[in-house]
Order: sequence, then C-alpha cells, then structure tokens
Amino acid sequence: MEAAALGLGPQEWDAIRLSLKVSFWATLASLPVAVAVALVLARGRFWGHSVLNALVHLPLIMPPVVTGYLLLIAFGRRGVIGTFLAEHLGIVLAFRWTGAVLACAVMGFPLMVRAIRLSAEGIDRRLEQASATLGARPALVFLTITLPLMVPGIIAGAVLGFAKAMGEFGATITFVSNIPGETQTLPTAIYALLQVPGGEAAALRLTLVSIALSFAALVASEALARRAAHRLGQTE
Repeated sequence: MEAAALGLGPQEWDAIRLSLKVSFWATLASLPVAVAVALVLARGRFWGHSVLNALVHLPLIMPPVVTGYLLLIAFGRRGVIGTFLAEHLGIVLAFRWTGAVLACAVMGFPLMVRAIRLSAEGIDRRLEQASATLGARPALVFLTITLPLMVPGIIAGAVLGFAKAMGEFGATITFVSNIPGETQTLPTAIYALLQVPGGEAAALRLTLVSIALSFAALVASEALARRAAHRLGQTE
C-alpha cells in the first residue's frame, strides 16, 4: 500500500532501506574513532601531527573512485586485509552491504572529525583544570566535563557523516558495485535508473526521497544540537 501510494516499486524501497541501514552503521561504527582522533588533533602536540591530520582529510581531497579502488585493493577478496578477514574470520566486504558501510564510513570520517575537533577546541580548559584540582581523575574529567561539552559537535559530526553516507556514490560503486538488494543504495539506484529508457520518473522520485531524508536529518540535528547546548548553558 505504501509503495503504491508513493509510486515506488519494491527495488526502489530496497534501495531506500539499504541506504538508511548503511548510513546508520557507517555513522555508528566511525563515531567513537572520530571522537578519539578529533581529541588527538585538538589537544595533541607530537611529531606527525600534520601527517595524521593530512591522512584523516585525504578522502576529501582524493576522487571518491580512487578511495573505492584503494579499498578494493586492501579489503577485496585478494587484498591483504580482505584475504585475512575472509580466511580467518569469515568476513567478506567486497561486493557486500558491509563493504558499503566501510566505504561510507571512510568518506564521511573527515567531516565527522572536523566538526568534533572544532567543538573540542572551543572547550574552556579551565573547567577541566578546576575539576582535576578538586581530585577528579582524568577519565572522570573526560566523562563529566569534556565529553558533555563536545555533545553539540558530536551531533553535528554524526549528522554530517550520516548525510555523506546517504549521498556517497563513487567509492561505494567502485568497491561494492551496484547489486540490487545487496549493495544498491539511493545514489547508485538513481544512477542505474538514469541509464535505462523511461527510468527518469523513478529516478526523480528517489531524488525527492533523498532530499527529504537529508533535510529531515539536518533539521533533527539542529534541534538536538540546540537542545544540548541549552542544557549546557551555551545558549540563552
């Protein structure tokens, strides 16, 4: 009934569901790492800081197809990491939806780190120092002072990563191809529909769905960030 009402076929609904699934897991898997790396870049002063910063942001500079090809070389069935995962852990990423998660996580990671790093750099270090002076251990300072103050940036980074995953095309199609029901996400489904005669109408429907989902995510993130900032006393 829903598919008929919106004019979407089963394959198009599969692409929508898979996009949401891939974006969710890509964001969830990369968020803790993004928080850790953002803190290191914001607070760390060490040899190789510039190199780490460059490596983190490299996927933003390189063509997505190049990133996808590097993932295929490393995590493909014949890749060094891919062979180990397949033979010892039974995990296959190439041409699987889990590979799409990896590709989307890699492409969205720099945006997440950037947003969280800006949030971390804006924290008044005197609050942490005061807590430490009162006897709080570093782990407790982080959990009760640093992390809560980073929440708006974490939310912003998570939404940016999610939105990037929803729109990722080049790295995904290179690494996991465009297999309906397995790796075909919204962008690759739109691309496939534009390659066949008469597919423009369906492509337009999926485009509108993609815009609606991205808009809803941005509105939700703004509301959550404002609410978090208000609770922390950062807004009036």
